[in-house]
Amino acid sequence: METLQTWSGRFKRFFLDNKFVLFLLVLLLIGLNILVFTKTSFIFTPIIVLLKTISLPIILTGIVFYLLNPVVDFLERRIRRIYSILLLYLLVIGLITITIVSIIPFLKEQIMSLIDNIPRYVDVVENQTKQLIGSNFVNQAQQTMNINISDLATKVSDQAATIVNSTFTGVGNFIGALTEIIISIVTVPFILFYLLKDGRKLPVYILKFVPTRLKEQTYTVLSEMNHRLSSYIRGQIIVSFCIGFLLFIGYLIIGLDYASLLAVIAACTSIVPYLGPTIAITPAIIIAIVTSPLMLLKLVIVWTIVQLIEGKLISPQIMGKNLHIHPITIIFLLLTAGKLFGVVGIILAIPGYAVAKVITTHLFDWFKMQSHLYDEEKKENTSGHKV
Repeated sequence: METLQTWSGRFKRFFLDNKFVLFLLVLLLIGLNILVFTKTSFIFTPIIVLLKTISLPIILTGIVFYLLNPVVDFLERRIRRIYSILLLYLLVIGLITITIVSIIPFLKEQIMSLIDNIPRYVDVVENQTKQLIGSNFVNQAQQTMNINISDLATKVSDQAATIVNSTFTGVGNFIGALTEIIISIVTVPFILFYLLKDGRKLPVYILKFVPTRLKEQTYTVLSEMNHRLSSYIRGQIIVSFCIGFLLFIGYLIIGLDYASLLAVIAACTSIVPYLGPTIAITPAIIIAIVTSPLMLLKLVIVWTIVQLIEGKLISPQIMGKNLHIHPITIIFLLLTAGKLFGVVGIILAIPGYAVAKVITTHLFDWFKMQSHLYDEEKKENTSGHKV
């Protein structure tokens, strides 16, 4: 009996009390499950097709839900929830209509103008490069690679113009090629309506499938996941909008060409932390360099001021410290997710990591609690046996 207790104590110290070993065991179990699923993938083909079909509408609906649910909750204090949702739908439809009628044609004109000016920009950059490093070196490099930069820029400009024209005018072909995405977008308002209406009942419905003794912990996990996701999605979109608006004002002040287009690009790319601003500033730097060295200096000043305002004022107030993710971890997550899943992976990497972190943390806490209960039960049995 004593030998059995000794081995039991050693097993507990080596496995249950060792987080690293426990983590390796969890990874081993996950790997075994993946191996089994890989060998029997034909069984899960219908499930995979179903998940691929519903994943995009669910993701889009979830993002819009976290954005609009606080507005519905606010309106519900004055009118019934169903009327709040209908009123919000009317407001959103009006905003979309205004955007399509007034903003998109203006952005299209700026895009076409930028594309038309690409050859001129390339010529200016080429001339400046020749002045800096010498024209002989540039000409030898072009002859060695058999490339004519001016002709290449003209071809790229013509091809880009063709693509943009076909995108804006050939709506029928565009919809035909992306039927799945269009269907997903069309289904979002219907799913969103019922989610806004009955979203509060969803956790209760999920808890019906959970054993009674785990319902309290499961509810805690669901609440924390909901808090992390809502904080990140709403916060990141609001921060991105603020960055785009501040850059638009700054670009107008310094007189940078294509201010609205560059601000929209910055707002969209800023949804991805750290990597997004780097991508956003690249076209602005190129246009500033072509314009004048003074414009480049003005751009650097504007960008520095906006980043300081975002980092010191906007993000701390809106985002707070809810995710508790180190910047290095975020960068590695974005790079890995982008390599594995492309643009979708980059967008979903951080909220996915936040959800996984919540689940993993609570799992470790559950294992520790079970270990503690095991120790207490053993002490009680030991004391009872001595008596």
